[in-house]
Amino acid sequence: MMKKILSILFALTVAVQLQAQIRGENIVVTVEPDHKDWTYKVGEKAQFVIEVRQSGTLMDNVSIDYAAGPEMYQDVKKQTVLKDGTLRLTGTMKQPGFYRVDVTAHVGGKDYKQACGAAFSPERLQPTTVMPQDFESYWQGAVKEARQVDLNPTRRLLPERCTKDVNVYEVSFQNFRWNHRTYGILSVPVKEGKYPALLRVPGAGVRPYGGDIWTASQGAITLEIGIHGVPVTMEQKIYDDMFNGALSNYWETGMDNRDKSYYKRVILGCLRALDYIAEYTPWNGRQLGVTGSSQGGFLSLATAALDKRITFYAPVHAALCDHTASLKGVACGWPHYFYWNKGKGQEREIETSRYYDGVNFARLITDSQAGWFSFGYNDDVVPPTTAWATYNTVKGPKEISPYQMTWHFWYQEQWDEWEGWLLKQMGIK
Repeated sequence: MMKKILSILFALTVAVQLQAQIRGENIVVTVEPDHKDWTYKVGEKAQFVIEVRQSGTLMDNVSIDYAAGPEMYQDVKKQTVLKDGTLRLTGTMKQPGFYRVDVTAHVGGKDYKQACGAAFSPERLQPTTVMPQDFESYWQGAVKEARQVDLNPTRRLLPERCTKDVNVYEVSFQNFRWNHRTYGILSVPVKEGKYPALLRVPGAGVRPYGGDIWTASQGAITLEIGIHGVPVTMEQKIYDDMFNGALSNYWETGMDNRDKSYYKRVILGCLRALDYIAEYTPWNGRQLGVTGSSQGGFLSLATAALDKRITFYAPVHAALCDHTASLKGVACGWPHYFYWNKGKGQEREIETSRYYDGVNFARLITDSQAGWFSFGYNDDVVPPTTAWATYNTVKGPKEISPYQMTWHFWYQEQWDEWEGWLLKQMGIK
């Protein structure tokens, strides 16, 4: 019997090991520019080398499709066969922006993709969106009105998530109306004392949240919130059903009216989360930050702009920036509201979008707030054109750390730098 048990355990171990050893692909496409930092001056020519390799060796007679030109508006689209696995291209820009090359290799019935977005004088990029004259007063009024609603908070200990150093809770508090609630995961150091605090705001989608327990273990209060007014500890299927049902394309809800936009409640919920931290946690009253990626990058900008208690913010590939760029034939930020139909018949949506544009929030960030921006030059969800234009808008102290090869994700090194910067701002490292 013992031999049989050991045999079963051995078989299971081998199966797990074999599964864990599947890494990457043997066929790799590369698109390499001739400047190591992927950056050129307007009018310069960028040289691109395209290679398709199998087992590290150039392939013969491989079929590819490629597109090249200004990102989101590529005007060169061709098919060809690479006899020796290599192709050289050139590209340039007459105005600041990004020249993008996308390549798809077809091998054995499968597609293998890679891209390269070369920057041309990105420090000169400027956004297109116009700030409404009443933008600041509109949001000040909305925040003031929301704060007339009592937080009426709830807190539930999650013993299974607690550690010897951190207590973890699911919390909720009222948002901008009675019984409109925001839910999140609060992580607080066990040791008594006053701590810096960090608000984590989410990317697009509907999901549960685990909380930022690791950062809390380093000596900070962390609050990770959801935005949809539902508990954040349910089974994934429930969120999937909501995303495919009632919350499908929620980012388009109410975009013809600034008071009915889905994001009004979301933004105000971020501000109320700061109120919760200030009133119901052992915050030290000094360092208070906000960070997030994609949609969360936008929410980081909005939160920093509307609450000067924020001393640091870190948007990573911030979405919802420069919506109207596509009306001028320039790459626009997710969700690309006006890209497909050039804004025809969407006059009300265009006007509303200005109240929910990360660029206009960035314009309100002050010298007392430190910022860290990071994004990828290959991102086809949040184009680097919008990321650079948003960064250039900020007048306060700021740092930029692009990771050129990333698409709409981040590398481990990027995450480590991000986390290190946050800890530094909180005086932890």
